[in-house]
Amino acid sequence: MESNNIWYAAFMKKIHERYQKKTQLTKALMELLSIEREAVYRRLRNEVSFTAHEVVTLATAWNISLDEIMRVNVGKISFQMRVINYLDPTEDESSFLRFVIQSINFLKYFPGTEFMDICNKLPRQLVAGYEYLNRFYLFKWAYQYGNTKDSVPFSNTIISDEKRKITQDYYQAIKNVPNTNFVFDFNLFRYLINDIKYFCSIYLITETEKEFIKRDLLNLLDYLQEVAKKGYYPETQNRVNLYISQLKVPTGYSYTSTPEVNICYVHVFEKFQIFSFHSDMVTNFISWMQQKKRTSIQISEVDEKSRIEFFTSQRQLVESL
Repeated sequence: MESNNIWYAAFMKKIHERYQKKTQLTKALMELLSIEREAVYRRLRNEVSFTAHEVVTLATAWNISLDEIMRVNVGKISFQMRVINYLDPTEDESSFLRFVIQSINFLKYFPGTEFMDICNKLPRQLVAGYEYLNRFYLFKWAYQYGNTKDSVPFSNTIISDEKRKITQDYYQAIKNVPNTNFVFDFNLFRYLINDIKYFCSIYLITETEKEFIKRDLLNLLDYLQEVAKKGYYPETQNRVNLYISQLKVPTGYSYTSTPEVNICYVHVFEKFQIFSFHSDMVTNFISWMQQKKRTSIQISEVDEKSRIEFFTSQRQLVESL
């Protein structure tokens, strides 16, 4: 019984550390657990314990490691994956996505926060701002991993107004991260152009739709070149470093390091991530990913010649569509 009290006390400490103000914590718990204010108060006063389902919900949403709290050590590090239908999210999935956006917006108050992404496809943080480009990735995801046997054309990939609003809010929120690093596979745009050409060849994307995607790509390149030249997001002046890997990137990886929580991701199945907030694994991820810079060229702020050559070659690729 004593061991149960110890882990639950540690769990409650993590809960209270989540927000500096009790009013913010109360509101967040009400929204996440769908319970009344008084029910939250009783739990925070330890008059009533969080149920097992509520503990798991909070641990998943707020990246609280129950293994670490319970001091479980079996020599293994577990990764988790939250599956979300990005085309037609349930209300629970939409609520989770809005919570993620709220959490990202909160990061602007912590200047030491850092996000790093090593990627072989355009990261969601950038794609989200371009309607047809974002729609293409959703279409490709549905084509590869959807449950329907019939191929659904690009024109039938419908994004609801609610999902479009969430995507735009995410695109704006991500600019609030104080420090961001992107390491692009040197063939990233070539892979994307080949994918678009393939879907055009099997008549799932029309010539008109291809031109819309092409326009988004050119606009994105213009934006990225501005970011690379300045070294920050023009909307928020938060720092952004862009690197081009000279070696192939076989798998996408990322991490987020904040004063509240550290988490690392492996990107899988086009739209998903498996993640861990195990401290040793996150430390390793940060070390491994920082070392990747040794085989990469920084094109943000410094090395103007490499920056111009990169964006010129990428525009030529896009124009080949």
